[in-house]
Amino acid sequence: MTSIHDIIKDDKRCITENIDEKYQSDVLGRLKGCADTVVFPVSTEEVSRIMRYAWENEIPVTPRGAGTNLVGSTVPQRGGIVLDVSLMNRVLELDEDTMTAVVEPGILLEDFQKYVEARGLFYPPDPGEKQSSIGGNISTNAGGMRAVKYGVTRDYVRGLELVLANGDVITVGSKNVKDASGLSLKNIVIGSEGTLAVITRCILKLIPKPASTLSVLVPYPDIKTGTSSVLALLKGNVGPTAVEFVERDVARLGENFTGTKFPCPSAGAYMILTFDGEPEEVALHIEKAGKIALENGAIDFIVLNDPEQAAEIWKMRGALVKAVEAVSEQEPVDLVVPISKVDAFIQFVGEQEKKSGMQLIRFGHAGDGNVHLCVVRGDRDDETWKRELHDNMVVLYHHAYTLGGLTSGEHGIGLSKRPYFLQETPDSVLRTMRQIKFSLDEKGILNNHKSYLA
Repeated sequence: MTSIHDIIKDDKRCITENIDEKYQSDVLGRLKGCADTVVFPVSTEEVSRIMRYAWENEIPVTPRGAGTNLVGSTVPQRGGIVLDVSLMNRVLELDEDTMTAVVEPGILLEDFQKYVEARGLFYPPDPGEKQSSIGGNISTNAGGMRAVKYGVTRDYVRGLELVLANGDVITVGSKNVKDASGLSLKNIVIGSEGTLAVITRCILKLIPKPASTLSVLVPYPDIKTGTSSVLALLKGNVGPTAVEFVERDVARLGENFTGTKFPCPSAGAYMILTFDGEPEEVALHIEKAGKIALENGAIDFIVLNDPEQAAEIWKMRGALVKAVEAVSEQEPVDLVVPISKVDAFIQFVGEQEKKSGMQLIRFGHAGDGNVHLCVVRGDRDDETWKRELHDNMVVLYHHAYTLGGLTSGEHGIGLSKRPYFLQETPDSVLRTMRQIKFSLDEKGILNNHKSYLA
């Protein structure tokens, strides 16, 4: 009888004893599962054989990339196999004629972006965690700070090679720009959090690297004034690449964590903007944006001409979750509301913070309505923390939905957001999602009981 060791003969790539806890959790390490085996395939053929073995023996499989997930999508709940694709990390092809690259799923975002930019090309998706894998980004449809101008991961996936639950290998999509050839199976897989198939190869769209990039820090007297001015900036045809908001109290945590200081410490909130393109275009857009911002209540409009200062400001923005985590355990939230409702939702969060007594730290992508919250535990004991966290999450997610919002903008649902997603999503929608899952994985071995699954 075939065993997993017959497929992966290298003991270093097939671990069945003393499995490291990191392979049985996510990056936060608070949701813990239990795996019987961790395997590290290096080819599509190995992934196919592993999945066929798991299918025939009805063994649960949990796909995993770099392990940076924040919501428990990579936690093996029912034992079985953790299928780690981190060794499948090569650029297989760079086609400058079609402006595409073919990569394996385990390549890190940071490494891939450096690779293409060194060749004058650009891969725009830019989630905060640069050590995440491309396969993981696709599995959660990661967004990031540049989404306001360039869109999200989905917009840069032309095709995928997939291993289905039964081990079959299929290719969906292609290098072609247009595709009206039947169902878009690649788009069903993007954002499915490893529940439908294992990604083994990715065809990614590239664009020319922008000639110039310049960032701006805009201090405001308070968060309401800042978020209210976002619509004016977006309607002003100034083409920002990123529009981020950070409250002063949050910035202070970031300052303490990174050692970098924000200019204008008297401000109540900040917007961080980036512009890219041809130098003349960038200069024109920044001049126009400055006028709009100052007309809409900005205290100042600080162009970050020093690249090192700009890099430090953005580094601090990217480290805000870690800065909060350094002070207290927290629950990261990445819900999304229509851009026109960001101000209203932020106000509601402030009211809920006062009402509940739980600190709710606010920042995020103001340009696309993706509001990030850190729900801070403080000195609450386990029982109190669990109860009050749940109570606040029910209220916050429900209010986001009343504004036309959704549970997640880029992290995915996984385990931690699943109760709130299931509560707010119509049964007919959940039923349709589960029918798609069943048609591809009738035995339910791939990442079951996550996200939309019962």
